[in-house]
Amino acid sequence: MTNHHTQLTSSEIASIWTGYMNDSMSKCILSYFLKQIEDEDIRSVIQFAYDISSTHLEKLTNIFQQEKLPIPTAFTMEHDVNLNAPRLFTDSFMLTYLNHMAKAGMLAYSGFVSMSAREDIRTYFITGLQEVSALFNQSSSIALSKGVFIRSPYIAYPTTTDYVDSKKYLSGFSFFSKQRPLNTIEISNLFMNIQTNVIGAKLSLAFAQTSPRKNVQDWMIRGSEIAEKHIQVFTKALLNNDIQSPISSDIAISDSTIPAFSDKLTMFHMSFLTAAGTGNYATAAAASQRSDLIMNYERLSFEIAQYAKDGADIMIQNEWLEQPPGTKDKTQLAKKKELNN
Repeated sequence: MTNHHTQLTSSEIASIWTGYMNDSMSKCILSYFLKQIEDEDIRSVIQFAYDISSTHLEKLTNIFQQEKLPIPTAFTMEHDVNLNAPRLFTDSFMLTYLNHMAKAGMLAYSGFVSMSAREDIRTYFITGLQEVSALFNQSSSIALSKGVFIRSPYIAYPTTTDYVDSKKYLSGFSFFSKQRPLNTIEISNLFMNIQTNVIGAKLSLAFAQTSPRKNVQDWMIRGSEIAEKHIQVFTKALLNNDIQSPISSDIAISDSTIPAFSDKLTMFHMSFLTAAGTGNYATAAAASQRSDLIMNYERLSFEIAQYAKDGADIMIQNEWLEQPPGTKDKTQLAKKKELNN
């Protein structure tokens, strides 16, 4: 009796393709970080992340080969990173960046697990989820020990439980009374979106000042300006409730103008962060119960969507946007067959 080989589903193919793209990008960035890092404690967590990405690429390559699927071109050490480029980021930024990407990795891998049916694919992504969780834990511990971990705002502990007793609780606008105070769910989402925009603003500025292309520079600068504007919107919502959002003062970039990464990689990276930001805003809007917050998230999401489209146009013009695996156009196949006959 022969064992039946179960083919990968579309969701599983999408997951391994996305994983390969992200890990190949991460390996390039982390290799540069390893060349530049000075703090040995932070070096250990960067090395851990680099080893994870390298191992993932080996495992994913094996899966692609076993399934006879084309391996993505993605990003390579030869074409997409300049290890001899001058230092672009501070040690603290590298650590904060790594912690942020570990959070994004946990969300991504949990989604990949839920979309996978075949046991070997599920096992791969469950292991990956455990690894990025360990990376988050390790990077958080080091950031805390160095005083650069940014905690969400503290509030006074509530002393009672309560229920919503008026529709006014859902309203964020009133000409006659003050808006109700933010609840902890709303505070946590505002804080998280401030932090992700801080990372995005710094990264896009760094990529802008090192890109040799004017249209990429302009797009990156525009991204930084959008991120700064969104930070102000979310910070204002907290300040109106007498809540100060803490931000690290040591998340900085240098004045180097020599490219450390290819424009293809930086455009992909910012597109990845933009997509993640759109997802964060949708989650925050769904979790918020004040109408003004929901409207802000929806309005700002539209701005991000337009920005993402313009970025995709630049990538298409330069043939940088690699197409995910897809099905064949059945109509075109039928027309081709008809012509051959």
